[in-house]
This record gives sequence, structure tokens and C-alpha cells, in this order.
Amino acid sequence: MTSSLIVNRPKSTRQPSNWPLQDAKARFSELVRRVHSEGPQHVTVHGRDEVVVVAATEYRKLKGTQTGADLIAALQSSPDRDIDLAPPRAKMPVRDVDL
Repeated sequence: MTSSLIVNRPKSTRQPSNWPLQDAKARFSELVRRVHSEGPQHVTVHGRDEVVVVAATEYRKLKGTQTGADLIAALQSSPDRDIDLAPPRAKMPVRDVDL
């Protein structure tokens, strides 16, 4: 007779980073804690990824700053930078007004 050996392994406490919308709403504090401890968390609607929750510092890093410096640098390095982009102004007739 053979005996089978059953090993009780501890279950992983880490859950997938996918949250159905209802769970995300009901356990929002836990969702936020996991963003900080495990990284971005995906929220699904009807099984499809809809949004990803990330920490504010990560969002600012991904977003970058919008200074316009890149646009200015690109325009200044253009070989066509000497082209006059100002539209010509036409003289407009002025009406006499009695007050």
C-alpha cells in the first residue's frame, strides 16, 4: 500500500494586480496600499483592462514637465528657422462715427 504525502504550502499572500471594478471600489484603501508596495494596479470592467492606478510620483515621472522647451529647441534647430511665419497685415478701412 502506498501512502501519499500531502505538503501544505503556505499560500502566496500576493494577489494579482488585476482588480474588478466592484472590488476596487469596495477595497480602495487596500488598492492604494498595494500601489505603493507592489506597483501599478489594473482595474478591469467586464474582464477588460480599463485603468491602471499608479502612485502620484510615478505619474509625475511618466507625465514629465510641459515647459515647451522641447518645441522651442526643435524650432530653433530647424533648417527653415529663417522663414517669416507672421501673416501679412492688410490695411482695413476705418468708418467715421458720429457721437
